[in-house]
Amino acid sequence: MRDYLGEIQRVDVDRVDGRRRDPDRVARLVRSLARNVATHAAATTLAADTGGADGPLKDDTVREYLAALERLTLVEDQPAWAPRMRSRTALRSAAKRHFVDPSLAVAALDTTPDRLLGDLETLGFLFESLAIRDLRVYAQASDARVLQFRDAAGLEVDAIIESRAGVWMAFEVKLGQRQIDAAARTLLRFAAKVDTEHIGPPATLGVIVLTGYAYRRPDGVAVIPIGALSP
Repeated sequence: MRDYLGEIQRVDVDRVDGRRRDPDRVARLVRSLARNVATHAAATTLAADTGGADGPLKDDTVREYLAALERLTLVEDQPAWAPRMRSRTALRSAAKRHFVDPSLAVAALDTTPDRLLGDLETLGFLFESLAIRDLRVYAQASDARVLQFRDAAGLEVDAIIESRAGVWMAFEVKLGQRQIDAAARTLLRFAAKVDTEHIGPPATLGVIVLTGYAYRRPDGVAVIPIGALSP
């Protein structure tokens, strides 16, 4: 994966549209994306990371670099879902940053399993990105898409799957079992704010976890090990 990223940075990113790009800046942008995987990192944040000693790049330049990486199927942002809500809380439209596969983020960070186990926060974001990748594979096979939700009040949901027929479901992704209760509360609070009279109730509310058994809680929220996901 490190060799693959190196080839993209040196050669492929220039071939997308015939424009010459600084390989070092591309490498810094890829590392910045890896540090900010599964977050709503703004272009200004990425620009500051990518500019190096010469100062931040222009936001438009970063967006051009991101467009080139997307055309190379290296990155795929996760768009925001904008449902009809019961409250008037403003919704945020920023996408979440993801690589097409989280192993690319690991390669860009040049890290190891032992180092990741010592940094559970980063590992948690990588696990979320892994779950989003799997959900995308299965959702696309079912003619659906994977979105995410965030409002101005701070309520966030990691994944919303919506079919063309309007059927929707919501998931939180958590690395540890101790986070399940809080994730379930978030999902229930979110579902209560959605105007289900117009878009219908969720087909499923679920917490995706690393290991364990699949089961449904008394509050109706499903707990799903990532290995149990399927179309």
